[in-house]
Amino acid sequence: MAAITAEDRVALTDSLHRLLSDKSSEADVRRTMETSSGYDPELWRQLAEMGVVGLIVEEAYGGVGAGPVELERVMEETGASLLCAPLLSSGVLAAGLLQALDDEATKTRLLPAIADGSRIATVALTDVKGGWTAADVTVTAEARGNDAWALSGVASFVTDGQSADVVLVVARLLDELAVFEVEPGASGLAIKALPTFDRTRRLAEISFDAAAARRLATTGPVWTAVEAALDLARIALAGDEAGGAKRALEMTVDYAKTRAQFGRLIGSFQAIKHMAADLLLESESAISAARNAATRLADGAPDAGAAIALASFACADAYSAVTATAIQMHGGIAFTWAHPAHLYLRRARADAQLFGGSAQYRERYLKELGA
Repeated sequence: MAAITAEDRVALTDSLHRLLSDKSSEADVRRTMETSSGYDPELWRQLAEMGVVGLIVEEAYGGVGAGPVELERVMEETGASLLCAPLLSSGVLAAGLLQALDDEATKTRLLPAIADGSRIATVALTDVKGGWTAADVTVTAEARGNDAWALSGVASFVTDGQSADVVLVVARLLDELAVFEVEPGASGLAIKALPTFDRTRRLAEISFDAAAARRLATTGPVWTAVEAALDLARIALAGDEAGGAKRALEMTVDYAKTRAQFGRLIGSFQAIKHMAADLLLESESAISAARNAATRLADGAPDAGAAIALASFACADAYSAVTATAIQMHGGIAFTWAHPAHLYLRRARADAQLFGGSAQYRERYLKELGA
């Protein structure tokens, strides 16, 4: 892992903030989320040039070689701007899985193009129940000889599945799990876009009907590698939620300072002040939880699993609470399509179900604590 100082992190997030302020405004988000791809290729190129796309990719494969702490900070910025891009899919989940599998030939072949943004990758993992556990892997693999494999079954909730150039599929092989690489145009492969409550994030269902695949090598247990990639994705998602909650709070406070009713600014009403104070507590707690989880994982702390589980449900719950209350504090205008408040609410509600729900993470948290 590259040695990145606190000053480096500040410089990176400042540069990213300026880029997203210019290229991922509300108007940009609304325009991009209606496109067929769901992202802006030019902005994606700029993010890659900045090192954001290959942030956690090892330097030997063209990445920055940063860790969970830098990833979480970057995702706070992308969450605040509602970035429409396959960063979570390609730059985090897929890149994290390839590095956790730790096969030199595979990393050399796939990671450089992922890091420079020229290829977009995603991971097909869970079935239609969306449980995100080993038991929820239902795609099956069958050997066809000479290192050829065929996949059958359905994987759902595949992030940015429609845009991916490379699909990494976790599949069941007799009594074990394995990871396979599938080209989107492979025979027997069908990708169907799923309707989403959050139109800034794309999901797909992928059906495999004896689809040709290449098995990827690994130096350790496959599910251990999958969990390592998922933990990085959970930290990234927690950062996204913390950043979004903070921005929703700022937007609401700004509104309360300018909106007048009954001859007074609504920010002077005691009820509004109490609601804003509660939202500040939720927002700051989410940021603390996300950053703590990133730090614990980066340090290899024994309680990193507990910290990640805590951040997963705390940030999801805080984001949902902040955005729902922000809608109320804005009044009727926030219920209209023209106002951005509901875009954050949609992102919050969707994120709360991605990679596992709050109840699942509370259970994991208790198990990590030995309860």
